[in-house]
Amino acid sequence: MISRRQVFLSGAGAFAASAAALLSPRRLMAAARPFTATGNDKGGGYTPVVTPNGSSLPWRMEDGRKTFHLIAEPVVREFAPGMKVNCWGYNGQTPGPTIEAVEGDRVRIYVENRLPEPTSAHWHGVLLPNGMDGVSGLNQKRIEPGETFKYEFTVRQHGTQMYHPHFDEMVQFSMGLMGLLIFHPKHLDRRIDRDFGIFLNEWFIKPGTSTPDPTVMTDFNMFTMNSRVFPGTDPWIVKLGDRVRIRIANISMDSHPIHVHGHAFHWTASDGGPLPKTAWIPETTINVPPGTTRDVEFIADNPGDWAVHCHKVHHTMNQMGHNLPIMTGVDQSGLTEKLNELLPGYMEMGSTGMGDMMDMGRPRNSLLMGSHEGRAAGPFGSIFMGGMFTILKIRENLGSYDEDPGWYDNPAGTVASPIGPPRPVGQSPNPHRQHSSMQRTVPAGEYDVVRLSSCAGPVAGR
Repeated sequence: MISRRQVFLSGAGAFAASAAALLSPRRLMAAARPFTATGNDKGGGYTPVVTPNGSSLPWRMEDGRKTFHLIAEPVVREFAPGMKVNCWGYNGQTPGPTIEAVEGDRVRIYVENRLPEPTSAHWHGVLLPNGMDGVSGLNQKRIEPGETFKYEFTVRQHGTQMYHPHFDEMVQFSMGLMGLLIFHPKHLDRRIDRDFGIFLNEWFIKPGTSTPDPTVMTDFNMFTMNSRVFPGTDPWIVKLGDRVRIRIANISMDSHPIHVHGHAFHWTASDGGPLPKTAWIPETTINVPPGTTRDVEFIADNPGDWAVHCHKVHHTMNQMGHNLPIMTGVDQSGLTEKLNELLPGYMEMGSTGMGDMMDMGRPRNSLLMGSHEGRAAGPFGSIFMGGMFTILKIRENLGSYDEDPGWYDNPAGTVASPIGPPRPVGQSPNPHRQHSSMQRTVPAGEYDVVRLSSCAGPVAGR
């Protein structure tokens, strides 16, 4: 009987073979070929999808079908500078390259298995013949290592779909086998200027290691957009006035409420298809449950550098430990000196929060909870974020979508700033006296007691 451990270890040889295949002239030529327009694409006028930190899969015409070649294989993915992860993906990347076709296209997809175990390919949300649905054992035989299967169907819909295995999902999802499948409408009813595709995922990677643990069910410590974490996520570059669509897919264990700063958008579609315009919902945050996709659209009418992130607070942190005692508000004076006698180099943590904690040393191939380096070195100091976080950069005079315009130059008088030198915390007997309408209806003495009891320091005995 083959154990999980043997399966993972057997992938080492496959890594070497995959690397050689990635460097072959045929693969390099295919990878360099851009997404081209033929057949039903003629005159379509749609905007190809941009997959930040990813790519779209090239295709060729074969027997009158738009033909793609997916290769399931071990890959090494850099989540952010300083951390590389042993994943499984397609065509050298995770998520796999975005597949784009047009409503009415006849599609053929070859799926080649270079993994150390069997797999399959399911076309999530796609209306197709039963035998092409990709559930191993139910709709087809599993794709054994070294085998290639052929899938064929005619595109009968348009919208944002996904592809992923339906064999050993616990391992294969956890290792990164997934990708976006985009069907453009045959007849457009509106022009999209920037069309972004984002695949969300969760991982558990023990600090100092390189391989995800697929047995973890809830306590994940890495949260990715297209298998990257901030500050490794590419910014989304947009011109002022552009109509922007964001397509978000999720097959992880949790839902992810994705929030866009500086704009309101409309929820326009799901993996079930487009919503009627009368049903479009205005939002600033869209929740993406497991096994679904969500499309949102907005006009980029507010220039600046705007955060885009999951609004679950631990999902914008990297490799956060969840078994530490709560030290916020604890007086640790004198403790560091005493502990240093026993543990040289000890540093206290968390008495006043964790935002200004320095790098106290970390295992190899691991990331700080929030970064202070690279793209995280913002124009006003460090952007203490990680995980599912990126930056939407909107500019009026944009030279190219392919070049980062740098940090936004805010007009004079539009940046929050201090009103004077900082006052030592705790000196004011009642810092809220001038801030509440309560003082106009409640006697001052009683008001002082209410405010001080609710807003003073930590509760005794905590």
